[in-house]
Amino acid sequence: MTVIRRHVCAVSGVLSVVALALVFAAALRAIPDWLLPRAPEFVVQAIPHVNAVLSVTAICTIVLGVRAIRRGNVERHRRMMLSTTGLFAAFLAAYLYRVALEGPTDFPGPATVEQFVYYPVLGIHILLAIVCVPLVIYTLLLALTHSVAELPETRHPTVGRAAAALWLVSFVLGTVVYLMLYVVY
Repeated sequence: MTVIRRHVCAVSGVLSVVALALVFAAALRAIPDWLLPRAPEFVVQAIPHVNAVLSVTAICTIVLGVRAIRRGNVERHRRMMLSTTGLFAAFLAAYLYRVALEGPTDFPGPATVEQFVYYPVLGIHILLAIVCVPLVIYTLLLALTHSVAELPETRHPTVGRAAAALWLVSFVLGTVVYLMLYVVY
C-alpha cells in the first residue's frame, strides 16, 4: 500500500485506462467469443432488470454516503461509498458481459423520441460514466491509502464531492435509459 500511496495519481491513471479499455472492448464487441461463456438466455435477458435494481440501490448508497459525511459519520460514509463501488462493479461486469454477447439494445420507441430524448440522455449518461471512472478510482485509492485524519489534507474531499455528484447523475440517467428501453416503450 505504501507504493500505491506514493503514486495514487499514476495508479489511478493505469487502472482507469485498463477499466475503460475493457469497457470499450466490450462495447465494440472486440472480446473474442471463446472468452465469454454463454449464460442461459434467461440470465442474459435478466441482466438489464438486475442492473436497474443495482443502479437504484447505488443511487441510495451515494445519497446516504454524502449525507453521512456531511453529518461527520466517516464510518457510515465509508461503508456507503464502498457499497456503491461494489454495486457499480457488479453492474458494469453484468452490463459489459451482455453487451459483449449481444451488442447494444435498440431503442424500441418512436424515432423522434430516440433522436431528441433517448440519444441525448444516453450520451450524457455515457460521458458521465466515463468521466467518473478515474475520479472514483482516485478518490477510492486516496481513502484506502490514507488515514481518516490525513484525508482532509488530500484531494479526497474535493474530488470526492465531484465524483459523487457526477456518479449520482450518471446512475439516475442510466435508470432513465432503462425505463425508456424496457418500461415506457
